Amino acid sequence: MVLLVERIGKSFRFHCKLDHHHHHHHHHHHESEALLGSLKAFHSDVSTCLNQLLLNSSPGSDAFSLSWFLGIFEVFPALTTAFAKLVVRIDYPMSNWDVDFMEEYLNYSLSLLELLNSITASVSHLGHARFSLSHALSLVESSSSSAMEHLKAIQPLGGGKVCKEDNKRNVGEKAFSGKEEVSRQALMEMKRIGFWVCGIVLSGLRGDAQPYLEMRNLTDSSANSSLKGLDSGVHEVIMERRSLTKEVKEVNDAVACLLNAMVVGKGNDEAEELKRRLEELEKMLDSLQKGVDHLFSKVLAGRNELIDILRRRKH
Repeated sequence: MVLLVERIGKSFRFHCKLDHHHHHHHHHHHESEALLGSLKAFHSDVSTCLNQLLLNSSPGSDAFSLSWFLGIFEVFPALTTAFAKLVVRIDYPMSNWDVDFMEEYLNYSLSLLELLNSITASVSHLGHARFSLSHALSLVESSSSSAMEHLKAIQPLGGGKVCKEDNKRNVGEKAFSGKEEVSRQALMEMKRIGFWVCGIVLSGLRGDAQPYLEMRNLTDSSANSSLKGLDSGVHEVIMERRSLTKEVKEVNDAVACLLNAMVVGKGNDEAEELKRRLEELEKMLDSLQKGVDHLFSKVLAGRNELIDILRRRKH
């Protein structure tokens, strides 16, 4: 993986700190080498996953869609696996985690759950709008004036701040052990990428650049070259088009076509087209919600496991 100079510098400083501290213990030198090797392997696993995303799709005008969002959600299981491999590799199981690191992980998981709840609210809003349009469509033959009144383009759910996480920590608070520092750097990477993904999905569902910009500002995509490559394409699409997803846009276009046709007393073909688009939207919203629910339950389970460990320690 190509690392930015800053990242290499950080790792090197960390390595030197460890090295200097343990220069009289030869095996500690090997331990610090092994820790750095494990962190590099983690970054490499993450980059492989991001590069795969880059190969599979770039979010051009047609690809900024609910199906693309489903694809980028695949990042989460890959991140979890890479992190699990890291803690096994450095022999730092959850039961050995320092309380400060546990709290940092719990804060990350809570922020992620909040973001997933925001995504669910946006999906639910689009689902209600789709249902209203299906109802309006059922009135076309029996009462065209009533149908025309209810055939309205889907308006996205409004914005608001998406995350309370401030993501800034004072590194000088205390000296961290080597294993904890390596795990913390990996957690920062997971946070960066996870929040970035949620920001994109929320912006697409809301047709508003704010969630994406907020997450992007919080997470510094430049720290990972693979993420930077993906982000530049996404940034262009969100900022230039400020677009709704492809499926919602197609429904709205079909609504406009049907209304125009009904004005001149036609509309059979247009009604069929809208019905097809609404079915497609329903299918994609269901799939996306399933993906969000699955991730939510995984994050919650990991969080509960950690809280149980903390509780047992206190007794």
